[in-house]
Amino acid sequence: MRIRIVRDGWYFILGPIILLGLVAVGFNTIGLNLTAFYILGAGICIAVFMIYFFRDPKRDIPEDPDLFVAGADGTIRAIDELPSYKEFEGTVVRISTFLSPFNVHVNRAPMTGVVKDLGYTPGKRLFTFQDAASEYNEHSTIMIAGEKSRCLVRQIVGPIVRRVVYWLKLEQEIKRGDRIGLMKFGSRLDIYFEKSDVNVLIKKGDKVRAGETVIATLRKEEKP
Repeated sequence: MRIRIVRDGWYFILGPIILLGLVAVGFNTIGLNLTAFYILGAGICIAVFMIYFFRDPKRDIPEDPDLFVAGADGTIRAIDELPSYKEFEGTVVRISTFLSPFNVHVNRAPMTGVVKDLGYTPGKRLFTFQDAASEYNEHSTIMIAGEKSRCLVRQIVGPIVRRVVYWLKLEQEIKRGDRIGLMKFGSRLDIYFEKSDVNVLIKKGDKVRAGETVIATLRKEEKP
């Protein structure tokens, strides 16, 4: 079975093999054959883990236009209501997904729409389970506006290997489940909705898959 690898991962896959391979050749040249074997083995093990980490599996995207899907693989650690947030009007719902190193780290669009805002903020080294990490750690800000609603996606990285990547342009049209970016290593993804727009379907502790797990539905207008 062919494993799809995200393009940003090849440096991390090939780098350990090349670097430790050269070190192993050096040790082998001076007669330390066993040490060379262990070093080369370590390089291969690291590369295999990186292949696993940067995998980009296919997902079955729901077709119903009134559904919103998870933007990241992981565990729902918080669903919060904020009295206001940036350019949103009224109460905002924030859904936070935490990723372990064993989760797929490719992010996907929660909804169909147009990219109306893109931003990148370098930041502190707080652990991603801290609430302040959402604002102060390195993160991206991606606003997606649809016909009936909008959402803000924030990729947040932790204190160790800190890098967020998005593959989008302003005014780009994207579909629900499209690949939008990557978070490298320990990470968190927050999605913000206007509370009046959505009915949240998931709860704290749920496991979700990017592009596939339905996290909310569009709130229907109540008839008088």
